Amino acid sequence: MGSVNISLITVTFNAANTIEKCIKSVIEQKYPYVEYIIIDARSTDGTIAIVNKYDKYIHHIICEQDKGIYDGMNKGISLASGDIIGIINADDHFAADDILSHVAQAFECTGADIVYGDIDYINNKNRVVRKWRSGIYKPGHFNRGWMPPHPSFYAKRQLFDTFGKYDLQYGSATDYELMLRFIHTNKLKVHYLNKVMVKMLVGGVSNQSLGNRISAWQNDYKAMKHNRLTFPHFSVILKPFRKIIQYLR
Repeated sequence: MGSVNISLITVTFNAANTIEKCIKSVIEQKYPYVEYIIIDARSTDGTIAIVNKYDKYIHHIICEQDKGIYDGMNKGISLASGDIIGIINADDHFAADDILSHVAQAFECTGADIVYGDIDYINNKNRVVRKWRSGIYKPGHFNRGWMPPHPSFYAKRQLFDTFGKYDLQYGSATDYELMLRFIHTNKLKVHYLNKVMVKMLVGGVSNQSLGNRISAWQNDYKAMKHNRLTFPHFSVILKPFRKIIQYLR
């Protein structure tokens, strides 16, 4: 295997309870060609003190106000110098120490523009409560409510220059819109890595209340319509129904 350079970005805000586990899962990866970037939105709970404990493993640490998590991701992308860009959230951690090795190998062996895989949702007792198994992408999948899990999504850095970064106008659907734009609209070559890549802590903001859920549907629909899904009214209904299957696995 060659030396595909991976830029990994973590955006933090008051994540003192989880950030150390996230960082350790990054620095314990066996793959050596990793540029690690942490963007913090001026945490006040001791997050930065924990981050600074590992500063010799982190290539960039930025601590400044931002416009939310996706703005932080865009800042990280602007700093990144790797061939490939991935995101690992402050509440998440890698499922094994060879995940980035498999990601790099997939890019090298397949010539893909994008690699994605599977994730497990866990509770605060580390118990798996939901299994997101993506499966192989086929054209038209987004019309049926499909999407890959964003924490497993890796893309060539040049794609962000060509097709744009995260568009903040889509709110909670900002990551969904970017993946929709890259895969569905621009028909980039993707490869499915049949592996649980990340353990993700449950408790997304979009699911915390009915109002947030309605807002999330509106953001999804806006992203679908902009990227010209065939039947966005139908797709926006199917998308949350796919989650039910993940709980039943």
